Amino acid sequence: MRRILPLQWLLSLVFIIQMYLVMTLIGIFYLIPALIDRRFAQAACRHFCIYVRESLHVICGLRSETRGTVPQDEVLIAAKHQSFLDIILIFAAVPRGKFVMKKELLRAPVLGWYATRIGCVAVDRSKRGGAISKMVADVKSTAGLPGQLIIYPQGTRVAPGVKAPYKVGTALLYHQLKQDCVPVATNVGLFWPKRSILRKPGVAVIEFLPRIPPGQSHGSFMARLEAEVEAASDALLVEAQQAR
Repeated sequence: MRRILPLQWLLSLVFIIQMYLVMTLIGIFYLIPALIDRRFAQAACRHFCIYVRESLHVICGLRSETRGTVPQDEVLIAAKHQSFLDIILIFAAVPRGKFVMKKELLRAPVLGWYATRIGCVAVDRSKRGGAISKMVADVKSTAGLPGQLIIYPQGTRVAPGVKAPYKVGTALLYHQLKQDCVPVATNVGLFWPKRSILRKPGVAVIEFLPRIPPGQSHGSFMARLEAEVEAASDALLVEAQQAR
């Protein structure tokens, strides 16, 4: 594996500092318009995500790539979650994204308020079974906000190559919404590791996989979703490692 030079650590730190500074500035700039119209909240989040993609390339040498057919209609997106970068890349790709996210993020300055404004659904993971029923109810209550609902089936960030179970909440939403489910694979954790300031150069990829139509049984849906996301993510990981 290529040795990481001290300069890359320094550039990574510079990137992180300026990223959160820009998040704050964009949040302040769009605050009043976003209070008036949710579309401005969406625009603020999109501009931030696009900025992060570009600045990540310029400062850290980390390019990003989106593959597959990006859904433009209302669908359930079930994605592999490896770092904050896959959130950014998915939101930048889809027209009206909204996430199922952990409740703790609502307390994050700027990010929490805008997440609520664009229709994200917060889940209190400490309540376990009760969290699932509340998530389903909250998604139903926000059904009037059009867009692509994005959920991470494993419920948390999982490092590349590590296996973790897929949770039942995704299947419940799939049956409730009666929409196509679009699986998403990624390799971003290889370049933007969990709990690390290091941002490694390379090509981070998110890949939108073929749709899973509504109507499949719980077991069939979950088995297909996990098999396709894991296989595609592993393939992206191998591709990235061979390119280094």
